[in-house]
This record gives sequence, C-alpha cells and structure tokens, in this order.
Amino acid sequence: MAFQAGGQRPAPRPVPATPDAQAYLQDYGTLLEAVPFPSLVVDHRWDVVLANGAFRTLFRGAGPHPTAMPADNFLRFVLFHPDASAVLADHEASWCLPMLAQFAAAMETYGHDAGLQAVRRDIAQDPIMEAAYRQGLPHWVRAVGVEAVEHDGAVRPLHHPDPRWGATDCRVVVETPRSLEELGYTRLTLVLRETRRTSQRPGRARPATHLRVVSATD
Repeated sequence: MAFQAGGQRPAPRPVPATPDAQAYLQDYGTLLEAVPFPSLVVDHRWDVVLANGAFRTLFRGAGPHPTAMPADNFLRFVLFHPDASAVLADHEASWCLPMLAQFAAAMETYGHDAGLQAVRRDIAQDPIMEAAYRQGLPHWVRAVGVEAVEHDGAVRPLHHPDPRWGATDCRVVVETPRSLEELGYTRLTLVLRETRRTSQRPGRARPATHLRVVSATD
C-alpha cells in the first residue's frame, strides 16, 4: 500500500525562536546520535526535526521522492513513498493504518494547519487512499481496538538493510522530555529486537489495487 502524492514539497520547518531552544535542540541532536537504534523527533504534522544516523541507515535505500522522504516528513513517507514497504513490513496493517489514525487525530486538533491540509488533499486525490481514510480506517479501529492506534509500546515488523538484523521487529517507544514537549515536538525510537522473522525477500513496493480492509466495491 503505497501511493503517489502529487502535492508540492512541504514548506521549510520553522526554527525555534529563542537561542536557548535552538541550543537545546542542537544538544539533543548530539544525544540522539549516541542512541544505537533509529530515533527521530517530529512535530504535530510529522515533519522530522531531528533524526539520528541509525534512522538514516534504516531508510538509506529509499529512492528520491518530491514530498515523501523519510527524513523530511515521516507521515508522508509511510503513506506515499513507493519504497516504504521495502523497509516497513506488513506495511498496510502495521504502519499505514496506525499512521492514518494518528493523522485523523491530528486533524481534529490542528485541522487548520496548512501542512496537514496538504496531506489531506493528497489523500483525497487517490481513490484508494481516500477509501482507506474514510471507510477502511473506522472499520479497522473497531476491529483491532483503539490501543492498536497508539505508537508507544507497539511492536511492528520491518526489514533492516543491515543483514545482521534483516527481517525483524521493532518496539516503538515514545519518550518526550518536557523541554521537547513545550516546543511541540515528540520523540520516537524504533528499538530493534533480536527476534528474526520469516518473510519474503523485500523488494520495491507495488501499488495496491485495493485495501484488504475496504472491499473493492466501497
């Protein structure tokens, strides 16, 4: 499940206004680089504010895309990048639908945000994605329960490009200190697990014809 978004490249992210906030983010970036697992800091629209080397390594195989690079906006990458499923295994159920649910929640709180509105327009331009958002998502939430929507604590499959990890799982840990929260940011870390998964060799994502959670006649 990957979709081509036809929107414009997201506008540059605003820089925190105060020197203290800028210095804090610079030091926090240094801390992030010391973390061995993929870790990133995002704002309410999932623009990536900081990402460490382990995050860049995980997604180093993603080809160029005008609006959906993983280090630019993680929401757009999950939903729209054609290479996303090569890394994010069980792409539809484990990654796309939870992210769509998070996006729906963000729209309720920040519905007038221009960046989120742009994502909504790109969703509406694709009939498959629009069906997932309007029809499939409520059905999925009812089926799996609201706890499956939350990122913190979720265990999700992925394909790591490093053969030492290969097909494995990660636990998503959301850990946001007060200073980051006051800036409107959230930190997520994908804690890689030693458990290996049996899966097919990952390849380039292919566009879906329809979602499993939405019947072709919807």
